Amino acid sequence: MADTAIRRREERRVLAGTLVGTTIEWYDFFIYAQAAGLVFGGLFFAPLGPTGAQIASWASLGISFLFRPLGAVIAGHLGDRLGRKRMLVLTLILMGLATSLIGVLPTYADIGVLATVMLVLLRVLQGFSAGGEWGGAALMSVEHAPAGKRGLFGAYPQIGVPIGMILATFTMWVLRSSMTEEAFLAWGWRLPFLFSIVLIVVGYIIRRAVEESPIFKELLERKRESSAPLATLFRHHGREVVLTALIFIANNAAGYLLIAFFTTYVSTVVGMPQPTALLMTTLASFGWLIFTMTGGWLSDRLGRVRTFQIGYGLIAVWAIPMWFLIDTGNVGLYFIALFVLTIGLGLSYGPQSALYAEMFPADVRYSGVSIGYALGAILGGAFAPLIAQLLLQNTGTSWSIGVYVLIITIVSLVAVTLVKETKGVPLDTHSVDVEAARTAGTRTR
Repeated sequence: MADTAIRRREERRVLAGTLVGTTIEWYDFFIYAQAAGLVFGGLFFAPLGPTGAQIASWASLGISFLFRPLGAVIAGHLGDRLGRKRMLVLTLILMGLATSLIGVLPTYADIGVLATVMLVLLRVLQGFSAGGEWGGAALMSVEHAPAGKRGLFGAYPQIGVPIGMILATFTMWVLRSSMTEEAFLAWGWRLPFLFSIVLIVVGYIIRRAVEESPIFKELLERKRESSAPLATLFRHHGREVVLTALIFIANNAAGYLLIAFFTTYVSTVVGMPQPTALLMTTLASFGWLIFTMTGGWLSDRLGRVRTFQIGYGLIAVWAIPMWFLIDTGNVGLYFIALFVLTIGLGLSYGPQSALYAEMFPADVRYSGVSIGYALGAILGGAFAPLIAQLLLQNTGTSWSIGVYVLIITIVSLVAVTLVKETKGVPLDTHSVDVEAARTAGTRTR
């Protein structure tokens, strides 16, 4: 009985640590996405003109994704030397520092192009920090889940994304509702970034809590055995890395349209008041939170692949029709368009940690999961708002963006269908075991 209570207490500590870490990091990441759509074009890219400035602002959002794989690789290497708990705190502090510094940046009107360069460099630092976070958090939750609950436990770091988005969007809504547009453009936009100073304190608190937990000492040893050289990963598990990347692209792209593009579109093109658009996006994001947890839970029953297929099927069906609701400018229909999208997003996001962990043997799992996720983010969400802006500019129709979402959703749906169901596979296998099994199977045939 005592052992059971201790184990449950440690499980709760791991889940809380992964949830808090991802929530904090994604708040920082998403507050930039919101600002890129609302204010950064005019503040940092003004000489390019209104349209060019907005395109450049979306490009600055996407460029950080290119540095996420580098962050994943370096975090894995340093994690072997410093320990996973220290890397968790380091990535939190780096993200918080970069975000806080954006809040005190002079604008283009103050110091010219140097302001633009500094903004992009800080955005790169955000991307580098985010690359080192997700893989470790996902493995922590999945590898310490009770039998039959890997999907549910793996959903905890996942819900940090919608919670981070809710916090970021809600913060922007409060500010836009409580001050004039002139005040917001002059100084109000800086406040959400300056709030991140608190993350340094939170990071320290998390570190102390982590050091008190014996389970993280075990996780350090587990981390050492699960970070194989990249050459080994791609030589023996290149197919799995490619599939994990392709599986993620539709969810990440559609997610970033929800996070960043929709609010900008309805407030600048459709004519909906910006605070109203932000509030509806915030409320709809609760659907993403609910259905992400549902997706993890459901995958423990139906299987990871089937749950993904249901989620992507919903996104594919809704990708084009939702734009006709959005274009009405009606607040209720706008909310419905976004909320229905979050159902598919959640069902195709909740099972991700468990699916990815189960796709790789132990000695390459950390590298495989982190790099596959980072590559999927580059191919999916990195430039989704930019692509959407260019499609809108060149076609003049919003539903063309839906066609883009539909195409990449079909790609991800095919990719996940190519994966043999992983639910229930042992997590303690190593590459040599997998290779031996494949060789034996080949000889038998």
